[in-house]
Amino acid sequence: MMNCELLATCSALGYLEGDNYHKEPDCLESIKDLIRYLRHEDETRDIRQQLGAAQILQNDLLPIVAQYPQEKLLYEAVIRLLVNLTQPALLCFGKVPDNPTFRHHFLQVVSYLQGYKEAFADEKVFGVLSEKLYDLLQLDWEQRQEEDNLLIERILLLVRNVLHVPPDSEEEEKNVDDDASVHDKVLWAMHMSGMDDLIKFLATSQEEQQWAMHILEIISLLFRNQNPDQLATTGQAKTVKEKESESRELEILKQRELAEKKKRIFERGTRHSRFGGTYLVQGLKSIADRDVVCHMGVHKFKNYTHDCGKKTNKVPKRKQAAKEVESKRRSALNVRLFLKEFCVDFLENCYNRLMYVVKDSLIREKAQQHDETYYLWAMPFFMEFNRVYKFRPELVSETVSIRAFHFVERNVTNYYEMMLTDKAAAISWSRRMHLALKAYQELLTTINEMDHSKDGNLRESARVIKCNIFYVMEFRELFLTLFRKYDATKQPKSFLKDLVETTHLFIRMIEKFCKGKNNLYVQKKKFKRKKPKAKRLASASSERSQEELEEMWKITLEQLGKWAEGQELLPEDVVPFDAASEIPVEEQRAEATIRIQDALLAGKATEALVLLRAAREVWPAGDVFGSSGLQLEEESQLLRQVLFAKLPRQPAVEVEETEEFRDEEIEEEETESMRVTESEFNFLDYLRRFANASVVKPYILLLKDYRQNSAHTNHCVVKMLHRVAYDLKMDTLLYQLSVFHLFNHILEDPAASAYQELVKFSRYVLNRFFTLAAKNDKAYVELLFWKNIATIREMTEGYRKDEESGENKRAPTWSSEEEEELETLYLRFKEEEGDRDVIDCIMEHIKNDTRTRKQIAAKLVQMSLVDSVKDLKRVNKGTKIVLWREEQEMELETLFVEYRGSDDVLGNIMKHITNKRSRARIIEKLISMGLVSNRKELYKKRRKLTKVANQEDEEGFLNNLGFDAARGSSEEEDELDEDDSSEDERGELNTESRPRYTAKGDGQKMGEREPDPAIPSLCCKLQQQGLLGPLLWLQNCLNRTADNREDNGISIAVPLVPLSEENEDAMEHELFQKLLKIVGIRPPADEQESFWRISANLSALQLRKIASVITLQDGGGEGGEAVEQDEDVRADQRSEALRALVMARERSADPIKGRDNVSEERTKRAHESASGSDSDAKSDGEMIKPKHLLKRSRLIDSDNEMEDEAEETAEVEAMEDPEPDSEGSDSEVTHRLIKRRRRAIEDDDDED
Repeated sequence: MMNCELLATCSALGYLEGDNYHKEPDCLESIKDLIRYLRHEDETRDIRQQLGAAQILQNDLLPIVAQYPQEKLLYEAVIRLLVNLTQPALLCFGKVPDNPTFRHHFLQVVSYLQGYKEAFADEKVFGVLSEKLYDLLQLDWEQRQEEDNLLIERILLLVRNVLHVPPDSEEEEKNVDDDASVHDKVLWAMHMSGMDDLIKFLATSQEEQQWAMHILEIISLLFRNQNPDQLATTGQAKTVKEKESESRELEILKQRELAEKKKRIFERGTRHSRFGGTYLVQGLKSIADRDVVCHMGVHKFKNYTHDCGKKTNKVPKRKQAAKEVESKRRSALNVRLFLKEFCVDFLENCYNRLMYVVKDSLIREKAQQHDETYYLWAMPFFMEFNRVYKFRPELVSETVSIRAFHFVERNVTNYYEMMLTDKAAAISWSRRMHLALKAYQELLTTINEMDHSKDGNLRESARVIKCNIFYVMEFRELFLTLFRKYDATKQPKSFLKDLVETTHLFIRMIEKFCKGKNNLYVQKKKFKRKKPKAKRLASASSERSQEELEEMWKITLEQLGKWAEGQELLPEDVVPFDAASEIPVEEQRAEATIRIQDALLAGKATEALVLLRAAREVWPAGDVFGSSGLQLEEESQLLRQVLFAKLPRQPAVEVEETEEFRDEEIEEEETESMRVTESEFNFLDYLRRFANASVVKPYILLLKDYRQNSAHTNHCVVKMLHRVAYDLKMDTLLYQLSVFHLFNHILEDPAASAYQELVKFSRYVLNRFFTLAAKNDKAYVELLFWKNIATIREMTEGYRKDEESGENKRAPTWSSEEEEELETLYLRFKEEEGDRDVIDCIMEHIKNDTRTRKQIAAKLVQMSLVDSVKDLKRVNKGTKIVLWREEQEMELETLFVEYRGSDDVLGNIMKHITNKRSRARIIEKLISMGLVSNRKELYKKRRKLTKVANQEDEEGFLNNLGFDAARGSSEEEDELDEDDSSEDERGELNTESRPRYTAKGDGQKMGEREPDPAIPSLCCKLQQQGLLGPLLWLQNCLNRTADNREDNGISIAVPLVPLSEENEDAMEHELFQKLLKIVGIRPPADEQESFWRISANLSALQLRKIASVITLQDGGGEGGEAVEQDEDVRADQRSEALRALVMARERSADPIKGRDNVSEERTKRAHESASGSDSDAKSDGEMIKPKHLLKRSRLIDSDNEMEDEAEETAEVEAMEDPEPDSEGSDSEVTHRLIKRRRRAIEDDDDED
């Protein structure tokens, strides 16, 4: 029932009296009200349905357009309303609804649209639209207003909407070929009104190229369900080929009809059968293990099966074969003639220009999403029409080029990837891929037609294009990819038919091109497999005896002697490192030594000498390759040491192999890198790649419909199977029961004489099988399985025994209990939902922990629990979801705004986002949305607190000073935990992972290695430059770290935190940094690390050895000065540690009094320790200079307290010169200092 307000609005439009329409005074306002109602309709599109039920368009709007075109405002408003009412139902609902209620509303809207389309089949309506469009196009650009452009676009959209309305299925079933449908009537009305001429004008005009996409869409809808081959031959007499095809079809039907008639005669018989009742069939057992009781006539027994009478199972919707979308039909003759004339004019005047403009818009992304499908439709349609009508390549030159091939191939690949990724819209992606495939097919067909042309220029052009497409690897591998991923539930049989025919054409073209040409080079991809690092192998010199090495050394000496005498020249341009390697140059020193040893073992002494000298220049630190001023004799001794050394080596880790013979394996256990090379093309090698079960299966599937297929399609299928069985001698691949069942149907077909090619091939394969079965009694069992190359070889050459098979030798054995356990675990974890990998879960719970991932995957395939190991590939996090929907982007933006002020923005987003994605995906999306400009903005904000590892180091350091560092640690526990989590998260972002924790005994092997001999010389140089204090600090840090690792049993990377200015300056000193690298202390890995770190791989023993090597050069008169400087440094360190700890920990305490007590207690305890150490130093006759304490006081005091400096200086002097008879002088001075510094700290806190 129509809404009362809507009913009143419709009544105010006017009324129809006969053929005349009388509009009301409020007609324009009523139309605007209807537009407003449509803007606010609900999800069921109730306003649209009510207007459709009232037939407002047929009774009011179209008469207004036809009778009042001169009223501009009214005309524009009605056109605007018509565009809204006729828009496709898919745009109204977004997609075909799954809900039954909404689906009913969807179908109701479609039925109203079909009524609208029938109303538009009026020449008068299209005549008015054409006149208005013509008048607008006559205006120059200077005279045309914005409203005029808007009206032109709305008229084109209205034509598009009317042509887009789908036909009524019930009405289409009633119509036959050559009968006029509703669509034909609309086309004829457009033709009679001259609208088709305006469309051609818009397609060819340079000034109107902004409407190119609208025009191409209208043209694609004009030729809906039309066959270009039939259009091109419309109005011509039938060719001989067509007559032969029709006669062959009639002959097939006649033979089948005669066979059915003969069969019915044999079934009736000449008299009544004596066995008309119930009888037993001996030799055929029933379910109860007895003879079958048959209740049918004897003449029907031949078709008896145990499935008779059973209820057929319903095929699930997700497993049903994909349905054909487009149906071809033949329109009325006058419509076909008009469309043929349109095609001829369009090709001669519009095609190249329009396709150029459209492709430019697509490349520059000016068009809307999926608009490239119209381009992909127009390309094969008009190219085929041109090829069949009068082949003139210049008319389609815009789309006959290498760029066109590349554009089509790129779209096919994109649609293929999206079909695999976007499962919900897989059918839509497969339809788009079918359009692209047909465009690719027509491109190949046109090139093939040019190759057979009489014009030499066309043949040369075709040869150049073929050279390019055969050279590029992607063009050759496209068909293999589509065959292997063919899915009958998402791709219809028509797609498979076009794929088979295109593959047949491509192989035939490349086969012809290769004949007589021995120098065809093509692109080829090779894989470099980098397997996991294996254990280091023994040196090559250890495999040789001592005598052999001595003989080699004699030869080396002879060669060096000849060089010294000038008889031989040294090789040039020898580089001891690989600049392209991912390993840093500093870490390639060991590889350089191995290269020197290899050169010596190969008898190339001069090359080894040049490598030694070049390595000395690259790695001068530590004089590992000798000092710069070595003589030849000394270099000879170094070469001898290298020759006789047992150097650890890495096995060969790179294996190259082409993609043709790659076995299936789990890719997580090895990383692959692909590179493209050139190689000579071998046609048989390319053909062997089609000899695969995954490729043959689609061919057999298409061959099952041999009765419905055309003769050309059957020929393409048989030709490919013949290439596999005869040319490649791999007929064993077709030894499969379903294939033989199909061959049996072909041989028993009454019209088998019409399929002579199929019959001949079937007999050939069957004869080959029975010949093999006479030699191999297991051939009948092999019929149950599809076979790979290894199985084919075993069937023809004989089966290998377990002890003869290298694979079986290495294959682990599985007991029945282990198989049951594996099956149970697989079924258990397969049903569990989550992102975890199934095999990873199995490996965690399986009892035999020695099983590898590869062994488990192979066993699952062997037990038929999975089809292939490819189904068990580990999926990287975040790769499952590629597309970002609008609601997901809004959710991401909301989470970013919410957590933008937190310390860990990215972590909070990943924790709360609904659809889990990887860190990289979220960062990439945030940058693309413009929410952040740099990924560094998303890093976790580091608080300036020490790590847990450094906290232990600090506690040990402060305990050595007499300070109780254990107190207050619980207050910072939460913050330290935060820093640990930040460290872990940052570790995930690093490209190279480093071990943070190692067991206590992990570094024993490294501890056996002696420290670098260059350390003492560097220490001497640093001491001469006045860096004695930092050296002592470094030595103490190494010793304390060694103590902690011995006590805890765990090695962690400990940061070096300089607490004094002198140590901070030393950390920036180039020579001191060089010493740190030699010692084994690594620099900050990225911008989030601030300190150098003692490596976790260094054991306690090695740390102590390194600390002992850091020696100081003590002279006779310099000893007191060195020890004095040592004491100064320690006093400075104590002061720095005291100030840092007191200000960091006491500042956060609320009670001032409690802070005073803690500060006083800790300061007193620290100074007691300091005074004790000072007294020990004074007993040795060494005085502490006051400059460090003055420096310390300047750090603590404020600017307003500088006048007290003299007082503190006096106190320090009193501290240096205490009276011997005054027992309390030291304690009094210390108490005054403590009180003085505590007051300064409180003043600093108040100022903050």
